[in-house]
Amino acid sequence: MTNVTVLDGGFATQLSVHVGKSIDGDPLWSARFNATDPNAVFRTHLDFLEAGAQAIMTNTYQASIEGYVEHLHLTEDTSLNLIKSTVRVAQMARNHFLAKGPANEQRSVPLLVASIGPYGAHLHDGSEYTGRYAADVCADTIQKWHRPRIDACLEAGVDVLGIETIPCKMEAEALLDMLCDEYPTVRFWISFQCKDNQHLANGELFADTVNSLWAKARSRRSKNLLALGVNCVHPQIVTPLFRSVNEKKLPEVRIPLIVYPNSGEVYTVEDGWQGREDCVPLEHYVPQWIDLGARFIGGCCRTYARDIQRIKQTVINHASNSNHCQ
Repeated sequence: MTNVTVLDGGFATQLSVHVGKSIDGDPLWSARFNATDPNAVFRTHLDFLEAGAQAIMTNTYQASIEGYVEHLHLTEDTSLNLIKSTVRVAQMARNHFLAKGPANEQRSVPLLVASIGPYGAHLHDGSEYTGRYAADVCADTIQKWHRPRIDACLEAGVDVLGIETIPCKMEAEALLDMLCDEYPTVRFWISFQCKDNQHLANGELFADTVNSLWAKARSRRSKNLLALGVNCVHPQIVTPLFRSVNEKKLPEVRIPLIVYPNSGEVYTVEDGWQGREDCVPLEHYVPQWIDLGARFIGGCCRTYARDIQRIKQTVINHASNSNHCQ
């Protein structure tokens, strides 16, 4: 049986159910609500847990010292404390979920994953979807920017670092080097933003990048890199991306992959999200992703708790069918 961990969905999407308004366009995005409405953040985590998520990500994607100082007028220390308290909100949701289960049911403990968004996210200029800063920012600057948030999340208590929406190979390599050197016991994944079914947002080939990073982690004798993959992409491009990495590999040497795509809707600044009625439900893709080596599957923008519930059921059904075929 293939072990697949079901992730949560689009945090800002599900959060909008509780705060009653669109969050898109805010320079802090959903991270503003860590300060203004932590109860809504708590309830959003709980929604995903009750839908069957086996891992939840902290609401820290857009949380940064610079962002909180500029837009909430916090100090550096207060900003770091807000990041830590955001992790604790996720912990409380997990504890609540575990405590409210039936007395005769022992629930497995969901993973708590720190959402670590890219350097470009705090620039609020869309560069997390292009990676254009890779030509102007050195690896040392990238590491220095990421380090305080990573330290705050680890100090508050997370199980895994979810390095996500990375648009360029340079940033991924800088983070891999830093984590292997400075955090040798910390588990993590790296998930990329891609512009099409072959390339990262910044233009590098996805397959070359994934193969290179996996080989580099193994050469460092690191077993803490759990998976490589994609998030915040159209689901239609995922299968060819995964084929480019694993299709020709024997099962025992396949790279473990992670995927949490958008719903399939398309976003523009002028019109917002459009095309819900044309989307193929994500669960339809799940069996082929598992067969290509996906070990973590969830959703990103415009995916709700109900989408995660359907993904979870599809994962269960696929495992059952696989067992019957053996």
